[in-house]
Amino acid sequence: MKKKTYSPKLPEMNKARKWYLVDAEDRILGDLASKIAVILRGKNKPVFSPHIDCGDYVVVINAGKIKLSGNKLDKKTYFKHTGYMGHFKVTTAREMLETKPEKVLTDAVTGMVPNNRLRKHVMDKLMVYAGKEHKHSAQNPESLKI
Repeated sequence: MKKKTYSPKLPEMNKARKWYLVDAEDRILGDLASKIAVILRGKNKPVFSPHIDCGDYVVVINAGKIKLSGNKLDKKTYFKHTGYMGHFKVTTAREMLETKPEKVLTDAVTGMVPNNRLRKHVMDKLMVYAGKEHKHSAQNPESLKI
């Protein structure tokens, strides 16, 4: 009898997706981002396949209270270019946490997900909120201790 390798199908993965709630308060940015990236990709599942988006949804709250180790608050910089000459903006992590705390965590997770056609689909399953309130209570996300 021939044994066959199981390959998951996309409709099967869509039915099996879970919702997780992560509290980012007093968590280190890089550690939290790497663990969230694993869940978003689905690498924590036994049926992981690199060519299929088999990850789960992650809702992150309290992103404004995330911590950075060392001197990264003042030394880590974020770059933005508008497309016009001379419009190159540099922002420190401290300024980003004050103005757009969701973008700090989203950028960190985006950098840990492979840059291929699945990146957009994987990142669409990440929802980040600066405060405690989120609008995904209808999905009954289970609390995840990372």
